[in-house]
Amino acid sequence: MKNYIYKLFLLGIILSGSIMHAQTVKGVVSDKGGPIPQVNITVKGTTNYAITDFDGNYSISNVSTNAILVFSYIGYQTQEIPVNGNKVIDAFLTEDSQKLNEVIIVGYSSQKKGAINGAVTTVDMNELSKTRVADVAQALQGQVAGVVVSANTGAPGDGIKVRIRGEGTLGNNDALYVIDGVATRDISFLNQSDIKSMTVLKDASATAIYGSRAAGGVVIITTKNGIKGMTSFDVELFSGIHYATNLPKMLNSSQYLSVKDQAWHNTKGNAANAESPYAFDRRTRTDLADTNWQDQLFTTGLSKNLQISASGATENLQYLISGGYYGIDGIVVEDNDQYKRYNFRTNVNANITDRFKVGTNMQIGFTRQDKLSSSGDSPGIIRHALLRSPVISVYKDVNDPTYSANDPYTDLPFYTGPNDGWSKNYEYTSNPIAMVHFTNDVREQFRTFGNVYAEFAFLGDKSLKFKSSLGVDVIFSHNKSFGENYGDNNIADTSYQYYGMGRQNRPNSLNEDRGQDMTFTFTNTLNYTKTFHEAHNVSFLLGIESINNKQSAIGGSRNNYENSSPEFQYLDYGNSTLGLWNSGKASSWSLLSYFASGNYGYNNKYFATATIRADASSRFGPNNKWGYFPSIAAGWVISKEKFMSKVDWISNLKLRTSWGQSGNQEIKDHQWYNLYSLGTNPKLIRIGNPDVKWETTTQTNVGLDLGILKNKLAFTVDYFSKITDNILLDVVPPGTVGDFLPTSVNSASVSNKGFEFGLNFQNNDHEFKYGINANVATLKNNVDRLQQNVNNITDDATHTKTVVGQPISSYYGYQFDGIYQNASEVSSHLFTASNGTQPGDIKFKDLNNDGQINADDRTFIGSSIPKITYGFNFNADYKNFDLSFLLQGVGGVDRYNDSKQILNYDSRPFNSTTAVLNSWNGEGTSNTTPRLTFNDNGGSRVSSVFVEDASYLRLKNIEIGYTFSKSIPGLNSLRLYVSGQNLFTITSYTGLDPESTSLIDKGTYPQSSAFIFGAKVKL
Repeated sequence: MKNYIYKLFLLGIILSGSIMHAQTVKGVVSDKGGPIPQVNITVKGTTNYAITDFDGNYSISNVSTNAILVFSYIGYQTQEIPVNGNKVIDAFLTEDSQKLNEVIIVGYSSQKKGAINGAVTTVDMNELSKTRVADVAQALQGQVAGVVVSANTGAPGDGIKVRIRGEGTLGNNDALYVIDGVATRDISFLNQSDIKSMTVLKDASATAIYGSRAAGGVVIITTKNGIKGMTSFDVELFSGIHYATNLPKMLNSSQYLSVKDQAWHNTKGNAANAESPYAFDRRTRTDLADTNWQDQLFTTGLSKNLQISASGATENLQYLISGGYYGIDGIVVEDNDQYKRYNFRTNVNANITDRFKVGTNMQIGFTRQDKLSSSGDSPGIIRHALLRSPVISVYKDVNDPTYSANDPYTDLPFYTGPNDGWSKNYEYTSNPIAMVHFTNDVREQFRTFGNVYAEFAFLGDKSLKFKSSLGVDVIFSHNKSFGENYGDNNIADTSYQYYGMGRQNRPNSLNEDRGQDMTFTFTNTLNYTKTFHEAHNVSFLLGIESINNKQSAIGGSRNNYENSSPEFQYLDYGNSTLGLWNSGKASSWSLLSYFASGNYGYNNKYFATATIRADASSRFGPNNKWGYFPSIAAGWVISKEKFMSKVDWISNLKLRTSWGQSGNQEIKDHQWYNLYSLGTNPKLIRIGNPDVKWETTTQTNVGLDLGILKNKLAFTVDYFSKITDNILLDVVPPGTVGDFLPTSVNSASVSNKGFEFGLNFQNNDHEFKYGINANVATLKNNVDRLQQNVNNITDDATHTKTVVGQPISSYYGYQFDGIYQNASEVSSHLFTASNGTQPGDIKFKDLNNDGQINADDRTFIGSSIPKITYGFNFNADYKNFDLSFLLQGVGGVDRYNDSKQILNYDSRPFNSTTAVLNSWNGEGTSNTTPRLTFNDNGGSRVSSVFVEDASYLRLKNIEIGYTFSKSIPGLNSLRLYVSGQNLFTITSYTGLDPESTSLIDKGTYPQSSAFIFGAKVKL
């Protein structure tokens, strides 16, 4: 008995000693990219555990001095660290490529990837960083299924179009970007090297938490910060050469004269045996040139990039400071298509106490774009380089009486005197090289973007946290364009006010405007995360957000500057009485929002999510001020069921389903007000609509995730149905009501449906490591409903029409049906009215069989919305070498090639592509290309012959790199690389660039191919 009591006493001493030596251990868990949230830390052999917060911090109490902490996280190798009496233990986790990856940053919080039930895709930042583009949005191209990314044009500084799951509305379809918690519609100011992660939220269960701004999808971006124990100084620099490719083959001077001679003889009223002016000029003139205008216009572009960052962390402070410069001089001659961006970022997080932390993520930046007309818009530099006759030289002869050293360029072809000073035989195109030289259009922007925040953790386990954030987005813009007068004088009247001035920009003029756009976002959230009994994972989020925006602008113009040198290109020096104009305006909008979300997971097997957001916007009428956006989602990890236990080759099998609603408030401000004219007798000119409200997008999503071979191979498939109702249209009231301006009315519905597939394979088992990431998506877009007073929406400028039963902005015109081969074919097809049609002219389908071709024979002839999108990314490493490439493309997409129409089918003597050398020249010679003539051969009609398949496959990027060993003194690492961009494109499109986002291609500044040489240095 005494022996038994002695043993119990001894055991009590041991236990009490253990308790006396129990302690609290805290630290930071991170990986190579920074802190990791929601890592599980368990005291080995016990149920005592903790979870890291958003910044990777953890604190766990009642830990004995000789315990072992186990750090585990999906996608990383589990790590065990002995306590050994330490009170601060930081862990650095290594990714495990054979497991599912990462925690996903979603609306105002984070979730483990395995717990997410919606359509959410994270982007591989290592591969994304190799795209080396000016705009981060373009780096998404080909990376995510269902996300279409296109460059508006290839001109430096021009915008990027991003569409997530199709065109959902007839208005603004832009995605919402949330950067460190602050929302914006534009991320062109971001430095790609500063980005830690990008997550695309595609379905409404993921986007509903952003409510009225999320119908176009949401992209969550977090920027980098310091890692404790890893002070780092990084430098990246590269330089690239850029050049134009896939340019159309144009006629040379000899071919041009022969083609126009043939066209002249095929024109009514010209005698068959007469000599054409083109044949006469060929025979008699010695001043005919042989100019390749594309060679003269395009040159080698140069780009440069420098990025420097310093980062690190202590126990209570994390910091990153970075600065960068990106500049590119484009592929057009001279330097009037440059783009430059300067940026400075500072990210700081500080633990004031164990529970209270503050931080800031702030960037300031400056951009400058020398703007050229880049999409066929006036003055149409690219367009005129295609149109201008090759017989005209770039520069005048110095003996020409109109020659000037300041303006040596040829202007109106062969200045002769008649026809207002130009030769009608060679048309009235402008000199594109002169256009470039005299272009002076500068767009500057200074921007401050970021936030400051404070966070306080309640309760002992820090499971309840309150966070308050103030976001700021302030933009100051300055645009200044001076139109220099140049060209030949084509006015004979000496009494005319501007006699003697060149015909371009007559008189010279200055347009200048300045503006500011300020948005402040105040967000407060309460977040609770807890695990009960190791099986029940719950989290709740409550929040309130207030967004206020104010914009103002002022501008003015003057003309007729006596001195046009740069020092005098200011408003004060222009004519103060003629051409005087000024303006000023301001607008504002605000948004007040309440939101909540809840997540529940049981045993990492069953998951459920619900969110709700309520938004009140100043943009909508008093009868519908509030909009409500709910969502629900559920997930089932089938692979964890007992009946799957013997299917060991399946590592993960999860079924997901979701439903939700998001909104769109991107309309003009105050559309619900009545609008009155000014004056002594004001009258109503626009009827306000107090019932105007949100556009609402409802999405249903069903998805399946499959992982095999210990998740070495992962496959994802999603089906979605996305329906947008209450689309806002500007509707003109019926004439019986009166003559009014259009009123905003909720009056249309559009649907998008499709499948998305993703495949990821990573093999790191051997010295040669490689990975494949592929995706493909399908899409069907349809207009389901339009307002009763709007049967269709016609845009004559783009030859499109929007009607029920067709995709948005479908091309509308005549159907090409070959070439008339003889007179009997003309008379049999056009038995009612031939309207002068001749053999060799274009034959159109007579859809109503009435024996004539008129407006009733028009139909839908194409769609600009891609039906298929895809991307294929490959990466490999062998010893110190690495290789990667990205293939990207679209299919089932059409584009109206207006350049083809005006070059090869126009009745004016523009230059043409060599395709016209195969024009119809007698029965049986061609059934695709009509006869050459200066009469209308059918080419003036909007028809399917100009709607071309713009599908393409493009090698977006290929990169080879070599990383030197750490044996180099003073360097932690050095990587050298060479990268190629847009090196080849497979397409049947005959325009300059199939990727252009313009509905009508009038001559687009093409995307350039490039070779880039660079280095990454880590000190």
